[in-house]
Amino acid sequence: MLAVREVAVSGYRSLRRISFPVEDLSVFVGGNGTGKTNLYRALELLQAAALGTLTRDLAAEGGMDSVLWAGRRRQGEPARLRLSVSLRDDETEQVFAYTVEIGLVPQAGAEIYGAAFRQEPQVKAERLTVRNGGRTAVILDRDGRSGFVRDADGRKQSLGIDLLATETALGSALIATGQPEIALVRLAMTAWRFHHGFRTDADSPLRRPCLAVTTPTLASDGSDLAAVFATLAHIRQDTTDLDEAIDGAFPGARLIVPEPAREASFGVTFPDFAKRSFDAAELSDGTLRFLALAGALLGYRLPPFIALNEPETSLHPDLMEPLARLVARAAERTQVWLVTHSDRLADAIAASGGPRPRTVLKREGETWIEGLRLSGTFADADDD
Repeated sequence: MLAVREVAVSGYRSLRRISFPVEDLSVFVGGNGTGKTNLYRALELLQAAALGTLTRDLAAEGGMDSVLWAGRRRQGEPARLRLSVSLRDDETEQVFAYTVEIGLVPQAGAEIYGAAFRQEPQVKAERLTVRNGGRTAVILDRDGRSGFVRDADGRKQSLGIDLLATETALGSALIATGQPEIALVRLAMTAWRFHHGFRTDADSPLRRPCLAVTTPTLASDGSDLAAVFATLAHIRQDTTDLDEAIDGAFPGARLIVPEPAREASFGVTFPDFAKRSFDAAELSDGTLRFLALAGALLGYRLPPFIALNEPETSLHPDLMEPLARLVARAAERTQVWLVTHSDRLADAIAASGGPRPRTVLKREGETWIEGLRLSGTFADADDD
């Protein structure tokens, strides 16, 4: 498994230039408007580069006019968005570093618009390196539409396809084919899961049965929650952790997961109505959202990286400690990255064996993390 070890972002919304380490469990806390969600969104955009949807996702955010750093730039400095991630294989000790730069379509020369529409985000550069011991090799290097990949024998080869200016090389299945390092990084990043709230309205997929298909990992929108629960109950035949989490959040409550036929479903019984199972459509928003978080963090198989954006939303304050235990338990099996408004949740995670929370703040319009050095390390790391 490739673990995320460092992320760097520049030129994105309130992120002028920031680089920070990523631990097995990372917790960031801060108030409204500090830019916590921009940190989370930058990780989503890195995954979008691996999925091949990066420029489309940026266009959906409002285009480059909306997403670029709006503060001052040095004279002559290009308007660029730069995303980087460092991934480490703890077994082989190999470190993979991927960087992508996005910019604007040049305004001079009508011929360039065959590669991108006038207002489209455009991939300017990509680079993937692998460090093994003291040696670093460039596996992928792309400048505009041209570049090279390095084969298993270390020889440079052209990209082999005519990449559009709006396509990432990392997101190209054709380029990844036959390039094991590229395929490995792409596979790892596309497996990340992001959970930014769960819909709990009447039409929410959480409230409906889903197809009865063995489901080890919850989808980002929670649409297969019933199948995740059924997989634990009837495939693994072990819901001990899940039952403990639900009882800790709602004392005396029990999750009911009927053996599925064509569809999977679930319900909950409560002490006051022990003989009545309330199905998903009847549960309160907070109860349903907590169950979805439990499905995300206690699934049969967890993704290599889980990012949670303000998971406390719509939860009663008394659920912060049970949620903290869920997060800490999941971090024993995978990486968890979390941003929150709630000091109570952040402190509860620390009390459950997690790390001290990092405070996200604004300084002169720029998002920063308290205690972070310009070198990309935390000042208190020297004390650990």
